[in-house]
Amino acid sequence: MGKLIYSMNVSLDGYVETPDHALDWANVDDELHTWFNDRARESDAFLYGRRLYEVMTAYWPTAESDPSATDAMLDFARIWNEKLKVVFSSTLATVDRNSRLVSGDVGDELARLRTEFDGDLDVGGPTLASAFIRQGLVDEYRLLVHPIVLGAGTPFFPKLETPIRLRRSETRTFDSGVMYLGYAPR
Repeated sequence: MGKLIYSMNVSLDGYVETPDHALDWANVDDELHTWFNDRARESDAFLYGRRLYEVMTAYWPTAESDPSATDAMLDFARIWNEKLKVVFSSTLATVDRNSRLVSGDVGDELARLRTEFDGDLDVGGPTLASAFIRQGLVDEYRLLVHPIVLGAGTPFFPKLETPIRLRRSETRTFDSGVMYLGYAPR
């Protein structure tokens, strides 16, 4: 059975976006984008909440028409467009672009998805990830820590009743100063 992996860019002080939901602080150069592409190839499906799904569908389906898109970005667009997106939302009525809409308890939905997919499932978005984290369902955390302090915003981790003890599984430093930190629950 594959792993449920939560992976996002995060500021040094633990935020994945600014208070106004901006993401332009992250330095995703070609080296980092290539790393993300390789991880995306390994996943069987992407799991998104409504907001991140809307952000992703606003650009990636048409990325090839963007003259400023790099080769790494175009590679990601091809990967992303081919993969199934499972969108957890109680407010959306429909989804498109190789996507499936689900609602209900994240644990129940994950159990169903694990009968369908043998490989890894990549959960994106801090709100959806929080629901998985609180139920103890995340198998691996992948933090791409950027050398910036935002001071406020949406945290990578939710508030918790009890600590989650982790063990380091992998690290890597990118030329941009971004540091990858991989952790799994003990």
